[in-house]
Amino acid sequence: MTKIGFLSFGHWRDVPGSRVRSGREALVQAIDLAVAAEEAGVDGAYFRVHHFAPQQAAPFPLLSAIAARTSRIEIGTGVIDMRYENPLYMAEEAAATDLISGGRLQLGVSRGSPETALAGYQQFGYVPEAHDQNGGDMARSHTDVFRRAIAGEPMAHANPQMTGSAGSLAVSPLSDTLGDRIWWGAGTRATAEWTAEQGMNLMSSTLLTEDTGVPFDELQAEQIQRFRSTWAEMGWAREPRVSVSRSIIPITDDESRHYFGVRAQVEGQDQVGHLDGGLARFGRSYIGEPEQLVAELAADAAVRAADTVLVTVPNQLGVDFNARLLAATKAVMDEVDAAPVPA
Repeated sequence: MTKIGFLSFGHWRDVPGSRVRSGREALVQAIDLAVAAEEAGVDGAYFRVHHFAPQQAAPFPLLSAIAARTSRIEIGTGVIDMRYENPLYMAEEAAATDLISGGRLQLGVSRGSPETALAGYQQFGYVPEAHDQNGGDMARSHTDVFRRAIAGEPMAHANPQMTGSAGSLAVSPLSDTLGDRIWWGAGTRATAEWTAEQGMNLMSSTLLTEDTGVPFDELQAEQIQRFRSTWAEMGWAREPRVSVSRSIIPITDDESRHYFGVRAQVEGQDQVGHLDGGLARFGRSYIGEPEQLVAELAADAAVRAADTVLVTVPNQLGVDFNARLLAATKAVMDEVDAAPVPA
């Protein structure tokens, strides 16, 4: 069965129509939505991390709070921009959160997407080399150190006056299996292959920063196929996981029809545009009656190829609306799972 999670950007703004008007409301409602999602049988609560913006920015306190209020649901990120991160401090935070949750942390990391701040990571103290203009190499370097740290590799020399002996020290605490639950957010087929080479799970979004002219779901399915082929070639012992993100809005009542009925006509097809200086293909939204969505999602090649689907939620519409949306989406996806895979 396909796992279903929600992905929230954690928007908040004190404007007419918003039911999330402050940073506190965004955080408290995120916890409440995760609790409601678990009660509805949803499998995961994931949060996008953005800096210098009225959105979720510090994931570990939020994820720890959700862990303390839930018992089954996976908690994760999609994704943390590693250009901003101190890898050793992040290793301590991640391990502590995973231990609190009982091993439910699914940590999506990557280079990140365009931010509201120009090179905001430099204000956090991280300046890439001159050749690394967008910080991609720095993000991968931070990720490498982070992954070695959570695996227990020594990271500092011991002080003999304090420890009684010479040697090296790992960060603490450690969570033994956390290393198997790190995902890389890949925006291209080549990056997906690199992700498999590194032994990380694949997290693919609602856009790809390349375009070959084929429908988005087919291009993303090729990305997944290349990831899995490379994973097999590397001979990793465990089975990898693959997630894709989708905007899915079942029209089930007057409120969902009021907010999204017209948008179905505009957002029901792929779009091609420019992002980060190149072409990008953006996947369609799935908006409509549940029976219609079952047929459309059953024909989505990437949805059928992934083991996890992350549903982007309009969090500013509040907990009750999104809890109903997630329950309806889970019912749709249960039927998609039961539908035959198209040839």
